[in-house]
Parts: sequence; C-alpha cells; structure tokens
Amino acid sequence: MDWPLVIAFGLGVGLLVGMTGIGGGSLMTPLLILVLGTAPTTAIGTDLAYAAATKTLGGWRHWRRGSVDMTIALWLAVGSIPGALGGVRVLHWLEDALGGQDFETVILGLVAGALLVTGIAVLARALFVDAKGERDTILEFDVRHKVAAVVVGLGVGFVLGLTSAGSGALIAVALIMIFRLTPIRVVGTDVFHAAILLWIAAAAHFVSGNVDLALAGTILIGSLPGVWIGSNLAFKISDNALRPLLGIVLVAASLALTKKAGAEIPIYVIFLVPAIVAIAAYLLHRSRSGRASGPAEERAPTLATDTTATEQA
Repeated sequence: MDWPLVIAFGLGVGLLVGMTGIGGGSLMTPLLILVLGTAPTTAIGTDLAYAAATKTLGGWRHWRRGSVDMTIALWLAVGSIPGALGGVRVLHWLEDALGGQDFETVILGLVAGALLVTGIAVLARALFVDAKGERDTILEFDVRHKVAAVVVGLGVGFVLGLTSAGSGALIAVALIMIFRLTPIRVVGTDVFHAAILLWIAAAAHFVSGNVDLALAGTILIGSLPGVWIGSNLAFKISDNALRPLLGIVLVAASLALTKKAGAEIPIYVIFLVPAIVAIAAYLLHRSRSGRASGPAEERAPTLATDTTATEQA
C-alpha cells in the first residue's frame, strides 16, 4: 500500500468535506477502487468507516460555531438510518445472488450511477439553484417539513448504504430547495447529519467484514486535519468555484468506474465529456452573472435619487 498517497487522498478529501460538506464517499470510494485497486465492497465499507470519523470532527466544529440546524438533522436521521441499513442488506443480497465477477460489475455500475447523480446534483446546486429566499432557520417546522426530511433521509440513506456515495451532495440540495437554509448552515447541517448516518452504515459494514481498519486509519491521518482546516475555511471563503469543479470530477469518476465495470468507453471520452461540461458550466455562470449584475446597476441611480428626495423632504 502506498501510505503517503493514501494520506494525501485523505487530506484532500477532508478539506473538501470541511468546506462543502461533499466528497467523503463520492470521491474516496472511486479513488480506492481506481487508484489503489481495492475490492468494491471493501472500498465502500472502509470509506464509510473513515468518513464517519472525519464528518464527526467536521460536524462538531460546525456545531460549535452554530451552523447546524439540529431539528432538521435529527429528522433526516429518522429516515436515513433505516434507509442505510436497508442499503447494506440489499448489497449483501446482491452478493449472495450474483457472486464473483457479476457482483463486482453490478456494484461498480451502481457506484458509477450514484456518482453521476451526485455530480449532477452538485452542478445543479452550483449553477441553477437560486440563493434567493435562503434563511438561517425554518420559520415553522411543521408536519410537511418532517415528512420531507424523513423521505429524503430514507432515500439518501439507502443509496449511501449501497454505494457509500451521495450523503453530502444530495442532502445539501434538499436543504436548499426544501428548507431554504443559508450556505454555511447547509454545510453544517449536512456534515452533522452525515456523521450520525455514517456511523450506523459503517457499523453495519464492519459487522459484515467489509472494513479494512488499517486502510481506514491511514486515510484518517490525512482526513482529520483536512476537515479541521476545511471547516474553518468554510466561514472565510466562497466555494462558488469549487462546487462546479467538484461536480465535474464526480462525472469523470462515474465514467471511469463505468469503464472499469466493462463498458466500452474510450479513454478520451472520460476526459472530453467533463471538459465539455466545464465549458458549458463556465458559460452558463458568466451568463447568469451578467443578468444578475445588469438590473442591479440600473437600480442603483434610482435608489440614490429616492434617498436624496427623502432627505430633502
């Protein structure tokens, strides 16, 4: 095992988790499979184990800084915990039913699909989700919010238990679209909830023998300081440029895993598709920025005139 490389992976992913709440399972699992050659089920279980400790530290840091909506996090966990246990159970059912190469191919395909959905969710959040209307807390956390939290948690938990991916990005989109939280509270609530969910999923995989403790411990050497630094940087810098890049990387990882599963995908496609997505994302971002700045510039003289008139009156 290349220990320095594993530690470097942990540091980089830890930084992303601390800053954005995304990347724990979505990035580490494909790295373990594609770069280190880890068996898919071991990669999933080990990823969940290291991510549980990493996100616990990140969640504690965000909780100390007041960026966690505890009510939403706990209601999400009501759905996500049984969902994760169900995902682990389905994973072992597939292993018993298929076995050997067929099982590995199916798991690689499932992980690739989860990464693709996660990458699209990250890009959608960065490019299409309007921040207008975000607020620090839910004004009235009624039955609708509770049901939504449980349903979202159930779905995300199932995907996480089955593939180890999605706990960050998919929950983050829900926190914005449904609960309208501000960016820093999205990250804090996302990481805090993920810590709860990951411990349950990791324990289930550990009991099933899918966790490489030595590998998980080595990743933690890099990821713990990474998430500590990242959670502090989250309060100081914008991640507007980081999120589209992360989404593009996830799309590329999805294509690479699909190829490893046996699909006839040329190498150049794995690089060409993310490049096209990156260019389209950049052009869309410039277009949206231009439309947003235009009306503001037009309104500025009017506001100044109104203020002057008020003072004269």
